[in-house]
Amino acid sequence: MEKSLSSGIENFRKEVVSSAEETIFTIFPTKILELQKLISSINDPESPFNISRGAETDATVYPPPSSNEPPSKKRKTSEDTSGNSGISDNDTQNARLENLVVANKRVKSVHEIIKKQCQELAFSIDKVKLWLTISLPKIEDGDNFGVQVQEEVLGELHRAQESAYNLRDVARQDYLARAKICSKLIKYPFVEDYTLALQEHDEKQLYYASQRLYDIRNLYAAVMDITQKNINKLRAPKGNNSSGLY
Repeated sequence: MEKSLSSGIENFRKEVVSSAEETIFTIFPTKILELQKLISSINDPESPFNISRGAETDATVYPPPSSNEPPSKKRKTSEDTSGNSGISDNDTQNARLENLVVANKRVKSVHEIIKKQCQELAFSIDKVKLWLTISLPKIEDGDNFGVQVQEEVLGELHRAQESAYNLRDVARQDYLARAKICSKLIKYPFVEDYTLALQEHDEKQLYYASQRLYDIRNLYAAVMDITQKNINKLRAPKGNNSSGLY
């Protein structure tokens, strides 16, 4: 490589190492304590994860948003120049049933918290994975125990990151499941069991959300533990392993 490129890459490597070690020794422990504090406050009445006051479900079937514009004009303004419909999320013009059931704002707020925590976990793990990936020594015979340690730690980090992605996707699954119950509630507003089903669904999501805090904390604890315990091998996988044989 050219000298300028080589210097730039070397600076990049140093930044990757610094960022990864800061993540392992500062960010991971800090996030564990932050999540533990959040878990400890679950029983606080002000906590969004507290289920003792119920899920605050609004199962009322409201009429659709009113519009003073005539249907023809509304349709004309909702189409773009290419003829494709530009209907917004709240537009009910083409809906089969035009009534409205509002989303649960409290459940939405806990989903946002979980999503944010999952995104931060995945981002932090990416920093450590990048460091380990570029720290892997060249493939050669002998003295490969440290390399095996690196590969094992990389595998554990990958599994933790996949778990974070799966937890991040729970909100989408919840909204789809809730929408199916709401559509039944709109179609059969006098069937009380659909109202009860919606309430139970929201309460279940609040309970699961609090459990996901434990899951995220445990993921942080697992990746912190395996990286800190093996930090010497991660830093120098090709260390003098043969010295202990003599």
